[in-house]
Amino acid sequence: MKRLGKVSHYARQGFLVLRTGWVPSLNEPVVDKSLTLIGTVKDVFGPVKRPYVAVKPRVRNPEKYVGTILYVDSRHRSKPNHAKGRRPSKGGKRRPAPKRRG
Repeated sequence: MKRLGKVSHYARQGFLVLRTGWVPSLNEPVVDKSLTLIGTVKDVFGPVKRPYVAVKPRVRNPEKYVGTILYVDSRHRSKPNHAKGRRPSKGGKRRPAPKRRG
């Protein structure tokens, strides 16, 4: 568990915005001090030394987390699809082969 930062505000777009001293990976799970899953990292923006992080909340009242310190927890990280016994997808529908002319 690594400290992410203190929540500065809740944006109109539906994100919790906070400032941090390091750059987390996208889709990292974000928890509070009691290890409750709050959301996931969706965007990192701003200056390189002290970037801002946008967290997409998964809780009912994200406004109540303004002013609290959040953490990144790698234990909550979801496993990729191929780890569950399925092959990873190639990215959508496949086009049929072109028809031969002549």
